[in-house]
Amino acid sequence: MRITGGVHRSRPLRAPRGDATRPTSDRVREALFSILASQRTLEGAKVLDLYAGTGALGLEALSRGASSATLVETSRSALSAIRANIEALGVEQRVRVAAIAVERSRQTLSADAPFDVVFADPPYALVASGAVANAIGELVSKQILADDGLLVLEHGKNDVSPTIAGLTLSASRRYGDTVIAFYGSCSTVA
Repeated sequence: MRITGGVHRSRPLRAPRGDATRPTSDRVREALFSILASQRTLEGAKVLDLYAGTGALGLEALSRGASSATLVETSRSALSAIRANIEALGVEQRVRVAAIAVERSRQTLSADAPFDVVFADPPYALVASGAVANAIGELVSKQILADDGLLVLEHGKNDVSPTIAGLTLSASRRYGDTVIAFYGSCSTVA
């Protein structure tokens, strides 16, 4: 696994051992960031990476011009990998790590809000159960997302892109077993 573009292009990222963390593949990240680049600039953006895992989405955004990233994760092994990746890239001053469950992160995140782009790559079972839609809907109601912000949700191909309170699903793309769904006021994403 590596950074796919920007100033840190080709730099390797560490992932925790085992299958508890399912990092977004390089291919899917490349496609995602190509879509984002065609629709909006990441230059100077504040990004939030929910269910951060390795931190790959937030760190990729930093590599491509985002000004800051907040990474939310609870797994100790994933947090260890995130911290190692941040240090290896030398971006400590631009990243905040919140070691808290997304469902309980509202207070913690409000200090950094609003975010221009929010990435969510949860365990797919949480999408199917509705837990992700509830947690993100709660964050949206607390104005975590900027008025013209964009939420990017990754889920499995067998799951339907969930309805999230306060957001509109504007597009989705399938890459193998992965679907990337785009939400928010950015209705031009296609």
